[in-house]
Amino acid sequence: MNLNSNANGLAGLKVMVIDDSKTIRRTAETLLKKEGCEVLTAVDGFEALAKISDQKPAIIFVDIMMPRLDGYQTCALIKNNPQFRSTPVIMLSSKDGLFDKARGRIVGAEQYLTKPFTRDELLGAIHRHVGSTV
Repeated sequence: MNLNSNANGLAGLKVMVIDDSKTIRRTAETLLKKEGCEVLTAVDGFEALAKISDQKPAIIFVDIMMPRLDGYQTCALIKNNPQFRSTPVIMLSSKDGLFDKARGRIVGAEQYLTKPFTRDELLGAIHRHVGSTV
């Protein structure tokens, strides 16, 4: 599938957003759908893992602070699965700490975005990590 990086350069791209905040999920979903992405959402890591294996998203955004299974655990589980090891995972957090970023790297996250993120940050992450493969 050859897509240009014009307005609908992300058309049909499956993007997953995992966040226990309905506001964050809605914001990301609205921004991404405007770009033509197919958006999958989950409220926590458990719900996400089932959807990931069924839907196989091209990139995953995951909040760090979530009940039951946090973002680090979710990322580690995704990266430990050979089928999804190469799927880019972007950590989302309201904290901009060095420790959080380092911990995200340890579990295999490709990037770290601080909330609230902008449209450009969200799309920039997608283009940086998936842009070459779409």
